Amino acid sequence: MNTSACPSGNWHYPTPVLFGAGRIAELADSCRTLNIRRPLLVTGPTLAGLPMVRDAVAANAAAGLTTAVFSELRPNPLDGSVLAGVDAFRRGDHDGIIAFGGGSAIDVGKLIAFMVAQTRPMWDFEDGGKRWARATVEGIAPVIAVPTTAGSGSELGRAAVVTDSASGAKKLLFHPRMMPTLVIADPELTCSMDPTLTADTGMDALAHCFEAYCANGYHPMAEGLAVEGMRLIKTWLPRAVANGADIEARAHMLAASALGAGAFQKGVGAIHALSHPVSSLYDTHHGRTNAVFFPYVMTFNRDAIDDKCTRLAAWLELPGTGFEACLRWIVELRAAIGIPHTARDLGIEAAKIGRLSQLAAADPTASGNPVPVGEAEMHALYERALAGRLTV
Repeated sequence: MNTSACPSGNWHYPTPVLFGAGRIAELADSCRTLNIRRPLLVTGPTLAGLPMVRDAVAANAAAGLTTAVFSELRPNPLDGSVLAGVDAFRRGDHDGIIAFGGGSAIDVGKLIAFMVAQTRPMWDFEDGGKRWARATVEGIAPVIAVPTTAGSGSELGRAAVVTDSASGAKKLLFHPRMMPTLVIADPELTCSMDPTLTADTGMDALAHCFEAYCANGYHPMAEGLAVEGMRLIKTWLPRAVANGADIEARAHMLAASALGAGAFQKGVGAIHALSHPVSSLYDTHHGRTNAVFFPYVMTFNRDAIDDKCTRLAAWLELPGTGFEACLRWIVELRAAIGIPHTARDLGIEAAKIGRLSQLAAADPTASGNPVPVGEAEMHALYERALAGRLTV
């Protein structure tokens, strides 16, 4: 039997999710279910001062749970934040993590929970090959993830992104046990996002779905999640941007973010590879940076994704057909929700393209791109994005 044309893959969708408005009220019960009595709540410095975090800590206290808050984070987190969090976890004799916030807070929370069990340096677990198998599994702390944005999908991911302060490069760390133990997805917690953050995080979810749909490899389950995620985003992101109190739109966007996270285990591509070094060196928002590079990578990949875009345009009931319909939708959506068109609007300088191209080509997400990309291709894409030129 000739099996050379038979596809294969490894698929994982195990995380329990408590989804719905008001589900944050179940946080204390969830901690007790997981035998967490002394949680460390990891969040950003802004969220740490907001009622949603204070109320969560107070509700835990009323349930007899001693909760400390760790908020030494940046929007693009550094390795030092993880190490400081590990130290806080150990000093406080904590027994679990509540990762409360956007993708950065959840990534740092996951890494703290993972690293408290390790004796090796963090970078020994950078994604690639079987490096994850080096980890000590015993002692990894349980994590309850509570997303307050609808974009990163980190609450359902087995990886985390953090910047190496020595090199300035964003790095992806991976382990199957980095997946949160439980997720509380309460759309009411996302209503405080302003229109800009709503747009940026929503485009992040869209980039996850689109790149996963187009990425190399055979994973029909992931592609199905990606298509449904894009359908939800098409319908609900403009509404969420226009009216932050629209709880229906917020709920569907939180679901779309989760779908993107499930989908991108298939892989992402050059959008993320271009974005990671920019957000690291310029401290730009990851979702907005993805959104800026989105259509330039689409046109670069056109020959490889034409057939997929033909199907996608039909599934999403876009005006027109094929690739052009998909590209028009992305460009018009970005403009409608206030995403800038060029990389120059992110503050990127032409003089830095060389260094950015090196980092982008070395980024692990580049390998998922449907068209091979090296330093030369990344350089050309940065130039086109700076000039606002969608075609060669």
